[in-house]
Amino acid sequence: MNKNLTRRKFTQAAAASSVFSLIPGRVIGANSKVNVAFIGCGAQGAGDAHNVYNTKLVNPVALCDVALGTGHTANLEKKFSKSPKFKDFRKMFDKMGKEIDACTIGVPDHAHFPISMRAMSEGVHCYVEKPLAHTFQEIELMIAAEKKYKVSCQMGNQGHSGANYHQFKAWKEAGVIKDVSKITSYMNSGRRWHPWKFDEWQTGEKMPEGMDWDTWLGTKPAHPFSKYLHPGNWRSWYDYGNGAFGDWGPHILDTAHRFLKLGLPEKITAVHREGVRNLIFPMGTTIQFDFPAREGEPPCEVRWYDGTRNKPAPPKELEKGRRLENNGKVIYGKDLTFKGTSHGSPLRIIPEDKMKDLASSLPKFGGGSNHFMNFVLGAKGEEKTRSPFHISGVLSQVFCLGVIAQRLGGELHFDLKTKRITNNKIADALLEGPPPRKGWEEYYKL
Repeated sequence: MNKNLTRRKFTQAAAASSVFSLIPGRVIGANSKVNVAFIGCGAQGAGDAHNVYNTKLVNPVALCDVALGTGHTANLEKKFSKSPKFKDFRKMFDKMGKEIDACTIGVPDHAHFPISMRAMSEGVHCYVEKPLAHTFQEIELMIAAEKKYKVSCQMGNQGHSGANYHQFKAWKEAGVIKDVSKITSYMNSGRRWHPWKFDEWQTGEKMPEGMDWDTWLGTKPAHPFSKYLHPGNWRSWYDYGNGAFGDWGPHILDTAHRFLKLGLPEKITAVHREGVRNLIFPMGTTIQFDFPAREGEPPCEVRWYDGTRNKPAPPKELEKGRRLENNGKVIYGKDLTFKGTSHGSPLRIIPEDKMKDLASSLPKFGGGSNHFMNFVLGAKGEEKTRSPFHISGVLSQVFCLGVIAQRLGGELHFDLKTKRITNNKIADALLEGPPPRKGWEEYYKL
């Protein structure tokens, strides 16, 4: 990359090019099955593959995972034994790009961006796990690419097609949920990094035979293989994951963010941090987001609590003898207070007596296709996806801002027009993060 070309200029130039459409998304006949590549074949990626396959509307045409041939991917490899296999997504698209209509991307947070950008540039529809990407600016580019390449995309916050989605929409439209000025959200289960006491990268371990570590690293800084990175532990490190925010935020705050039109905050404050370390996430944090008034909605304060010893105080409306679950939210409206948990679980009005009094007047709400079927039907042009990048991306950007506050502490001021942090140069630079590794620059130009 030209040393004079900063990442900021790089991403701004790429985003500005989104008005042009070079490669249209794949058009699939109504009676045809969708040819899908499963990228990420262990853990959550395997679950996504099974769920998309179970729609019975797809043909699995390729498997791709850096750890193919290990126990991590064995179940999916056995199920789709006839599908061509690749460890490097670049080689897969080089060889089979024209045969792939859609893909699932169930890989670590830091790898979402390059795979998605390559897929979208090929006109391939994308189902991408949450959070959408690792940095604020990567998400900005993915939103632009979705528009540029005219593809149908879905982020994997499955509850966005569940009962909570349909209920929140119906209750908001009917005025049951109105004038929300405060939301308390929390995720207080233990995290993988909570027992860790080290402040340096772990080394000296033997890498599983056949693992493609260079492709696993992708655009991000290179560190040695470690069991504290793969499998699953990558979420704990700032260089690769987005912590509890990236893992649970999209399941807890998705409908409130969407239907209250929260957008992006103008101030992010690290109210509380405990167990702060240089490379991994804190043991617990309280982060406050201040959203301005918008489109008829009042200013809204959203507080996030994580850490096993950092639970919020229960609302006064909560029934006597009941406790807050380990994950959920409390939404404070003008007249009513709502209690919810995570994913697709519906809200309830608290206290219970209040909901019983209002039961007969509350609007009914129906369902629809589940999140995976919605994605496949979106690829076929028969439905619009409920969590496309231009919606789920902004939600994910909120959490990227939260991660910066978790990392640095203090109060951050965010300019909604320029989309820059104005009072902290280090925080502003973290909107992009470090430059991509040599050989991986191209994904920021697509």
